[in-house]
Amino acid sequence: MSPLVAENLALLLFLPWFLILGVLFWMVPRQPRGARRVVFDLLSLGVALSAFLLSIHWAHAAADRGHGAMWAQILATAVGYGVFLAALAVAFVARARVLRPRAGDDG
Repeated sequence: MSPLVAENLALLLFLPWFLILGVLFWMVPRQPRGARRVVFDLLSLGVALSAFLLSIHWAHAAADRGHGAMWAQILATAVGYGVFLAALAVAFVARARVLRPRAGDDG
């Protein structure tokens, strides 16, 4: 397996699942959906994906190869998935606080 594929294997395997989670994050809650919400959601998804990529590369490099050749992949996948979910969870909670209607706003 090429080194580039080996380091990004977790991303390739998780892309369909991340697409599902990203769509759910984007759709829930359905309203309100203004420009601020769209920008916040896009930034949140970008941060979650970037954090995932950084964490899988770090975990792949930090893995102890003495536990077998696949250990780097297993560690990178587990760490990356946890980081992606944590980033989305933080964004979900932050979105409710950051985008809550202010006093005097209509709607």
